[in-house]
Amino acid sequence: MRLITAVLLAASVFGATSAHAEMKLTSRDLTSGKSMADAQVFNGFGCAGKNISPDLVWSGAPNGTKSFAIMAYDPDAPTGSGWWHWSVFNIPAEASKIATGASGEKKLPAGAVEGHTDFGMSGYGGACPPVGDAPHHYQFTVYALSVDKLPLPDTAPAAMVGFYVRANTLDKATIEVIYGR
Repeated sequence: MRLITAVLLAASVFGATSAHAEMKLTSRDLTSGKSMADAQVFNGFGCAGKNISPDLVWSGAPNGTKSFAIMAYDPDAPTGSGWWHWSVFNIPAEASKIATGASGEKKLPAGAVEGHTDFGMSGYGGACPPVGDAPHHYQFTVYALSVDKLPLPDTAPAAMVGFYVRANTLDKATIEVIYGR
């Protein structure tokens, strides 16, 4: 028993080595903790942004990653369930980035599918919080998945995509930005 305790203590003090590097997510268009640029703001519902999907670059996916998914979510939306701004799934395991403006322009990696947002359409839907609300938080997350493909059509709502994504997640990385008006 003392030997097991000593081994566990040593592992906690010296740190156990992980099987993979920590996943990281970066973007030229989004800076964690900073305000979202007008380029990524929705154009509609009273907002006058350009509604351009941001570039996202990820690294450090764990061994066994068979595909990726991207979800963009606003937990502060006054709906009781937040607001889904983007879902992309079935991104091939070889991919490590999405270019600025890739949504809706057939510039996503081959095989990638964009599900429906809470705006009721597929593709990227930028920030557009109610006027006068405190700035909302927008979470852009890339997920490394243990399956090649999610069994979903391109009309799948983001909440359903999120269910399948979370059931198959190996690791994830997030950038959170804010926006208010």
